[in-house]
Amino acid sequence: MKIINITLLSVFLCGLVTKASATVVEASPEHYVLKQEAESTLKPEKLWQRLIKPESWWHPDHTYSGDSANLSLDLTAGGLWSETWDGGSVLHGQVLLVMNNKQLRLNAPFGPLQEKAVQVIWTITLTPSDKGTLVVFDEVASGSQSSELDKLAPAVDFVKTEAIKRLVNIN
Repeated sequence: MKIINITLLSVFLCGLVTKASATVVEASPEHYVLKQEAESTLKPEKLWQRLIKPESWWHPDHTYSGDSANLSLDLTAGGLWSETWDGGSVLHGQVLLVMNNKQLRLNAPFGPLQEKAVQVIWTITLTPSDKGTLVVFDEVASGSQSSELDKLAPAVDFVKTEAIKRLVNIN
């Protein structure tokens, strides 16, 4: 019981440290726009170093292998955010833009979006703030009417909200 109480207290305190907002800005069967924001106490240069190592902050529940250590990011235009493990591999996204310490943009149809032939542009922006760094995830997805993106948007929003919280919380 003591462990549970300590765990609950830790979760509560982490919630106080990270103020994240998430919004499904718009959604239709063939399109969605998502936005998540959070603030980190790290300066942009330090947070950038964390961002470019997704294995350090991406939740293992949202990997194919169940292990974030299998993730890698090649930080050049055309580079890949991929996952490789014994018995498989997957391309999660391709780098479109790198502006060191400021912005990363990927074409990244993660998970079920790949099989729906959806294009997803995910832009991660780091802006200096009084407290450290404001992190903004902007995501725009486009597909066909049968993609049913309006139904997927809340789930993707959940995953990206979890991701931004993990990115800004250094444990």
